[in-house]
Amino acid sequence: MKAIICAILLAVLPAVAVAQDEGVKMQSVNVDLSNTASLQRGAKFFVNYCMGCHSARYVRYNSVARDLGLTDTQLEYYLIFTAAKTTDTMVSSMPPADAEKWFGIVPPDLSLESRSRGADWIYTYLKSFYVDPSSKTGVNNTVYPKVSMPDVLWELQGTQKAVFSTVKNPDGSSYQVFDHFEPLTPGRLSPQQFDKLDRDLTSYLVYMGDPVMLKSRSLGLRVIGFLIIFFIIAYLLKREIWKKVH
Repeated sequence: MKAIICAILLAVLPAVAVAQDEGVKMQSVNVDLSNTASLQRGAKFFVNYCMGCHSARYVRYNSVARDLGLTDTQLEYYLIFTAAKTTDTMVSSMPPADAEKWFGIVPPDLSLESRSRGADWIYTYLKSFYVDPSSKTGVNNTVYPKVSMPDVLWELQGTQKAVFSTVKNPDGSSYQVFDHFEPLTPGRLSPQQFDKLDRDLTSYLVYMGDPVMLKSRSLGLRVIGFLIIFFIIAYLLKREIWKKVH
């Protein structure tokens, strides 16, 4: 029953996300989970920039190390900055009560974020923060308006201004639609470098959402190949047997 409920939720959540982001075009990221180097960089960015607030309670450190080709020494040096053990799940060190006090909401667990939102949503979201003095955090996001999350990557990306255009309705009323971004202050990374970081981080989140995806695809192709070969052999055998009958 729990599995059925989870499947229904995962099917419904993407539709909710699209409805919330209506009018904002998602940018395509084309995640490549076979790129281990990209996933390793994404894991590093996740630990350094996301785990201060967010957890990944369904993912264990040692599983990440095994899948991404890291030794226990590399895992402890590059990805574990707390007293956590390699067999522990990736839990944020921030107490939920403090997070709710500072942001007004407990930051969501990101283990299955890619499955509920989609890779393109995450990729576009991370690039879509803009300066908004009326917000409590000083920023807003075109993909997720009035988001409580601060722009944790602003030093790398820089700050930007969102430019909106006015659309008028036949009845004379009007509303604002996002048009484009204008840079305000430069970041430590060039736009190309930040785009690469965004892709790496998005790829890692997609990996966390389905760690066995590549293995499942590989196994599926092998099974299909076996069935094709078996069908050919069975067909030829059938022809040989029935040839004598006719």
